[in-house]
Amino acid sequence: MLFNSLDFAIFLPIVFILYWFVFNKSLKWQNLLIVIASYVFYGWWDWRFLSLIAFSTLVDYFVGLGLLNQKNPKKQKLLLFISLFVNLGLLGFFKYYNFFLDNFVEAFKFFGYSINPQGLNVILPVGISFYTFQTLSYSIDVYRGKLKPTKNFIDFAAFVSFFPQLVAGPIERATHLLPQFYKRRVFEYDKAVDGLRQILWGLFKKMVIADNAARYANEIFNHSENYSGSTLLLGALFFTFQIYGDFSGYSDIAIGTSRLFGFDLMQNFNFPYFSRDIAEFWRRWHISLSTWFRDYLYIPLGGSRGGTWKKIRNTFIIFIVSGFWHGANWTFIVWGALNAIYFLPLLLTKKNRKHTNTVAEGKLLPNFKEFIQLNITFWLTVLAWVFFRASNVKHALSYLNEIFSKSLFTIPDFPGKRHSILILFFIFTFVVVEWIGRTSKYGIERIYMLNNNFIRYLFYFIIVFIIMAFGNFKENQFIYFQF
Repeated sequence: MLFNSLDFAIFLPIVFILYWFVFNKSLKWQNLLIVIASYVFYGWWDWRFLSLIAFSTLVDYFVGLGLLNQKNPKKQKLLLFISLFVNLGLLGFFKYYNFFLDNFVEAFKFFGYSINPQGLNVILPVGISFYTFQTLSYSIDVYRGKLKPTKNFIDFAAFVSFFPQLVAGPIERATHLLPQFYKRRVFEYDKAVDGLRQILWGLFKKMVIADNAARYANEIFNHSENYSGSTLLLGALFFTFQIYGDFSGYSDIAIGTSRLFGFDLMQNFNFPYFSRDIAEFWRRWHISLSTWFRDYLYIPLGGSRGGTWKKIRNTFIIFIVSGFWHGANWTFIVWGALNAIYFLPLLLTKKNRKHTNTVAEGKLLPNFKEFIQLNITFWLTVLAWVFFRASNVKHALSYLNEIFSKSLFTIPDFPGKRHSILILFFIFTFVVVEWIGRTSKYGIERIYMLNNNFIRYLFYFIIVFIIMAFGNFKENQFIYFQF
């Protein structure tokens, strides 16, 4: 079920009414309703996928109970291995089997042998990369002694399948989200209104910014051989705002929806395009995933401790694995490696933690140095996104090659160019609003602080009007559903 669909517009009020007006007297029944609603929400795509999430839930629930009752360190490691094997095994089978098979065949061809193994015609289950990492955090934290395992299966199933963030995050830690299912929730009007405000901003990002930018990004990337360097650069710029509006828009809707039901999810995006270096960008982009890899992979590998070689090794491992997490394509691996190259000089010079505050905090505009830093970081990110969006590495290299040719200095020309000017205006306005709200958790969080009710509600009306008049209502899937 898509957030930007009529189905969800009907589904959400029904669940909300049942949750607060029918089952509000019992925490047990509220949690059971969340499980049922979440399985309906997820099964809306394909009911067969429900068996996977149910199996993963059962495995990690019993692994947690086993860790609770087991004092033998070797048997504890065995239980953790079962969790890792099942979850990563399912993820690897559905997401990476054909990738490794195809590369295995290509390797044999390189040495002059021809083999024809049978590939698998399987559909990638929606959101499998997200909920497997979420349930893994539970097993790992229980194993480490950071979390006491739950004996209540309904609470645990609700944590794993919680529908607002089930499909594309944020990837919640068990230590943060699971305890919220233990406590009775009380409806808070201000919290619910703030949730609706964040949902509205998320829909604007998705339907006005992302889906409209996607129209031109797809046209330019899919026919890149026909366009000049200036047009290709504009296509990369459209994709830059498409992926941000799409993914952060999903996160805003997920977080806002959770607040309607009395839950707090972690912030997943913190205005990443206002970063002064790549290290800051990765502290602000897809925060739930980057911190997951930091805590469960980077730090266990040694992090930034040790010698120079170890720092370089760990940096490349974390970025390449992060790239591979996104998809079974060499483009994602190259994208991850490129970001590692961007990041490495900051780490080796110990400047990777230099910018931990908000840029130009307390000021209307950045100073000249910050302006240059913002632009360098932004355009490095734009160029890296070319690998993320391209169909293969060869396509990405040819795309970049044309950008850095003489045709870069021509006037962009592509179908729909005139209409794209309006979308560029919306993108510019969007950036201005986000810049003004960059110290908040989302772009329009502090609109409620306006003393003039007329101006405040006029602002909401304008956003709704723009969504209704210029939003894309084709129920386009979110980009990260494929991951």
